[in-house]
This record gives sequence, structure tokens and C-alpha cells, in this order.
Amino acid sequence: MHNFSIAKFILVLLVFCSLSTFAKAESDGGAVSSKSEIDAYIDHHLQDSYDYNFWSDGETGEHFGFPLPIILIDDGLKVFLSSKFHHGETVAEADGEYYKIYHGKIYKTDAEGTITLGEENHPTNSKPLDFSITKNVATMILTSILLLFMFGGLAKNYKHSKLPKGFGRVLEPLVIYVRDDIAIPNIGEKKYRNFMGFLLTVFFFIWILNLLGMTPLGVNVTGNIAVTACLALFTYVITQFSANKEYWKHIFWMPGVPVLMKIILIPIELLGTLTKPFALMIRLFANITAGHVVIMSLIALIFVGNNIYADTSISLLLALFISVIELLVAFLQAYIFTMLSALFIGLAVEEHDHAHDEHATKEII
Repeated sequence: MHNFSIAKFILVLLVFCSLSTFAKAESDGGAVSSKSEIDAYIDHHLQDSYDYNFWSDGETGEHFGFPLPIILIDDGLKVFLSSKFHHGETVAEADGEYYKIYHGKIYKTDAEGTITLGEENHPTNSKPLDFSITKNVATMILTSILLLFMFGGLAKNYKHSKLPKGFGRVLEPLVIYVRDDIAIPNIGEKKYRNFMGFLLTVFFFIWILNLLGMTPLGVNVTGNIAVTACLALFTYVITQFSANKEYWKHIFWMPGVPVLMKIILIPIELLGTLTKPFALMIRLFANITAGHVVIMSLIALIFVGNNIYADTSISLLLALFISVIELLVAFLQAYIFTMLSALFIGLAVEEHDHAHDEHATKEII
């Protein structure tokens, strides 16, 4: 009962923080009431940025948060804090060169911050090589540190005792769950150990990032297509490099099939190896992004109506309900990504019975 009360408090806090972000937007630049203003604010929430901004003072224009390192390569290494940009409002100077943030990207400019637009309103200014620590990158680094801390402590406990202590008691059932319900059923008892490190890392990495995305930090890491593409690429590379001869033989020369059909199936099977990681990438990206958009849209209903008090109760109830669903989705998407990764790896390393395959094919024909 005590844990349930804490969970309810956290959910209410998350909705309140989402509500406060729209209230902050009103104080920053007038009422956020039109559809275009709300769409723009939601897009801003989903995008990556060069600093953490928790809230702003509309009267003084002061921002409360902290900057992140800007790392540029442009005729040498340029390193400075994002506070020089003042949240994109000013031009930053570094070693005699001037830079400006325009639509979330850093461009080289002059002291006045001139951005020259070409066809279709795209900037023609040159862009330096950008290796900056953005909000998403900082969140991934934080998540990696948390994973090292949690599982490092769990590993130390097992050196001295067979029973975990402290937070390890929470991690152990989850590790056993990934092993018994994801790895072994899909990969097999003989080879699952080789891939447990990857599966555990992917599962907890995605889950923690999804949970952090529901906090006032305002991060949307797994809703970034580049991040999900990298995660899917890891699964693809591990699958292809771990595949046995039987896997490649079924792709390039499927046993038990007429020669003409084998030739036709080769490009189809090769395309199938690419569609699997593509599905992983889109599934995670689309579900997490949709959840953020729905919650922010429901909170926005409060500010669209003329009477904020009349709309608050309905919008808060709906947002609270969606927040509960989002907690489930945060776990579910981590589970689905890990399970499908294990399934694809299992298909690549399993041993095939050619005699059985040929017999089954003849029966079908």
C-alpha cells in the first residue's frame, strides 16, 4: 500500500510538471493558445537541445537550468559552454570565429549572426563538424553510468554471497526474467550466454531512457530516430556476424526448393535481413514519440479553452491516465526490442534439419 501511494504521487508529479511547462511557455512569450503555438511547443519538447532548461522567468527572461559542452571542429578544435548562445538568442564567439544556433543546428556566421537562406529557405552558411554533448547525449551518458553502477554493485555482491543485497534484489528478478523468458526461449540453452550481455544492456538501457523521458528533464532520447537506428544497427551487426553457415545457406541457396525459385528468393531473403532492424527502429521511435505527443496534447487542452479551471480537471485526468499507460509502454517497448533482438539472433544461430526441411518442402509441393 505504501509503494502504491508513492507511485500515485510520482504520476501526479509528472502531470504537474507537464502542466508547468505550458504555464512556463505562457509566461515566456504570451498565451500558448493557438494550434500552431501548441504544435511548435510540442515539437520543441521532442527535439534535442544544447542545454537543459527547466523553466524560464517571463518577466526577466532568465533561464533556469545548466549548459552543456559545445565541441566543434572548424580550423581547429573549439570547445566552450552552450551558455554562450544564451538558448539560441545570441551569437557565440570562439577563437575569433562566430557561431549561431538556427533551427537546432550550429552554423558559422559573422558577429551580427547573419544567416543566409537559399532555395526552400535552407541556410547556406557553412556548418562546423559538431561533436557537442547535447541533452540526449548527456542523458545517455547518465544512463550508462547508472547501468555500470547498478550492475557493478550486483556483480560485487555475487563475489561474496549468492544472494544480492540492497537494490540488487530488484535487479536480480529482472535479469532472471530476461534470461528465462527472452534469451533461452529464442536463442536456446546452448548459445544464449553469448548474447546475455547485449540483451541485458539493451533492455535496461531502453527502459531507463524511457522512464527518464517522463521526468521534468524533458528528454526524448528513444523518440530520436538516430538513437533507435543505432540500437537497431547493433542488433543487425550482432545477428549477421553471429550467423552460422546454415543461416546464410537459407538466404543464398535455400535447401529443398527448385533452382529457379532459389534464384528468385535470394533478393527477397536479403531484403528480409534489412527489414527486421528497420522494424525495430520504427517501432521504438514511433511508440515513444506518440506517447509524448499525446500527453503534451492533453495538457495543452487546458490552455486552449477560455476557462482554464473548467478544462483542468478533465485534462489532468486524461493526462494521468495516459501517464499510467506510458509507464507500461516504457517497459513494454524495452521488452519488445529485446525480445525481437533475441528472436533475430536465435534465427541466425539455430541449427537446421535439412532432411526435415526437404521432406516438408516436398509435401507442400
